[in-house]
Amino acid sequence: MVIEKRFILKENESLPNDTFVLVVEDNVSNFVLIARMLGHMGIHCEWKTSGYEVVEFADTLPKIDLILMDIRLPYEDGYSALKKISESPTLQCVPIIAVTAEVSETQLIRAKTAGFDGFLGKPLSPDKFPDQINKILSGQPVWDLT
Repeated sequence: MVIEKRFILKENESLPNDTFVLVVEDNVSNFVLIARMLGHMGIHCEWKTSGYEVVEFADTLPKIDLILMDIRLPYEDGYSALKKISESPTLQCVPIIAVTAEVSETQLIRAKTAGFDGFLGKPLSPDKFPDQINKILSGQPVWDLT
């Protein structure tokens, strides 16, 4: 059985104003950049610094539309966190995008094989980021090394 992980936007339709993203990132500067870019898009976000907290924290939130997951995290990396999230009945329908400075074709393939729904290489581009997020939230795959 395949579970659809995204809501689909119709052409010329904007994101719902209650769109919510969970950012899992251990670097404060990276989180601030992501939060500002999401904020400019009208998207609310929350922040966790480690993969081991994600499932417990996410289960307390009323809604999550997307998880942006850094790969290199303290205590539990993004791959381990992805496995736990995928096993959570309340989170298995949420798209999870790998976000990493380890930008290579090998890392992209590893992320795809592990079950991530997309890949964004760091540094994130403020010019490309809104389009990337809109595509992801509308159900289009985004696998960008740059």
